[in-house]
Amino acid sequence: MLKNKDRSSKQGNSAVIAVALQDHILQDLQLGTLSVADPAKTKVQKRENRSSSLKRNARAVVDTGRRKAPQGPKVEDPEKEYVLDPKPPPLTLAQKLGLFAPPPPPLSSEEWETVKQRSVLQGDSTQPCPICKEEFELRPQACLQAFEKFTSKKTCPLCRRSQYQTRVIHTGAQLFKAKCAARIQACWRGHVVRKWYQDLRRTVPPKDAKLRRKFFEEKFTEISHRLLMSYHTDTEELLAEIDRCLAVNRSVLQQLEERCGRELTDEDWGRIQMQALHRGAHECPICLAALSVSGAPSGTGPQQPRREAVLLSCSHVFHRTCLLALEELSWGDAPRHACPLCRSHYQKKILEC
Repeated sequence: MLKNKDRSSKQGNSAVIAVALQDHILQDLQLGTLSVADPAKTKVQKRENRSSSLKRNARAVVDTGRRKAPQGPKVEDPEKEYVLDPKPPPLTLAQKLGLFAPPPPPLSSEEWETVKQRSVLQGDSTQPCPICKEEFELRPQACLQAFEKFTSKKTCPLCRRSQYQTRVIHTGAQLFKAKCAARIQACWRGHVVRKWYQDLRRTVPPKDAKLRRKFFEEKFTEISHRLLMSYHTDTEELLAEIDRCLAVNRSVLQQLEERCGRELTDEDWGRIQMQALHRGAHECPICLAALSVSGAPSGTGPQQPRREAVLLSCSHVFHRTCLLALEELSWGDAPRHACPLCRSHYQKKILEC
């Protein structure tokens, strides 16, 4: 009989242990609907607890006739830190029997502050979120809750530790605010510096030659525009003045053409040649070699081959080859060349040697 009782007691203990282990596993996997507890009893117990809490919170309201000031919605402090799971979960049967260690007690405020300081020293808030790999911002980010819901168990995504406690802190949001403030200040300082540099460019001429020329051109254009805007300009009068200036220029050019374009006679050339002889020029002003002109004294040195001389209408004499070379060199003055000595337009005549 004793043996049968011991055997039955051992079987009963093993059955209790098996049920306790099964219930602990189901609770650990968050499958409360499959727990060994009767779901009907749990529903009735929840209703009773709800009704008792309502009776406890009910208070008699007396109408005094006074007008109550409207109360607005309570605004919670957005920087307030709080614990997501303030109450530990109830012990399972296996934990009560000592088969599994019970969950740790809730941390105190001092312990939470120590954990927070360790996290700050490690720089966890400066790193992106280990789950979504995004920076911490001001908007709510429920990555951990989504991870727990996806894995159907409460396990740390980094160290895989279970039975941890969670506290909401705002260190990442504060760092994000500081970063945003630094970016805004950098943008504002950049705007101020660019504006100061633009004002400096408008007032101080640069040292580079091209930029300096462009600077003064813009300044002259601006001054001209101001002058034009400061005076009342009559368009008809301005066009009439332009026509008068063009007429005067045409008359001057016509007189110049008449003087320079008239063909010189032999008498004119004789008079010009006499002026050249009276001047006593014996050297070509270009090559500084002696001129061989009839009527001009020859040098005492050895005889050199004679070179053709040319007389200009301004009474200057040159070697023909020297004058042709100068005319080819000064192609910008074509078709009317200027005398290299008096800078007047000329007609030329070849002199006899």
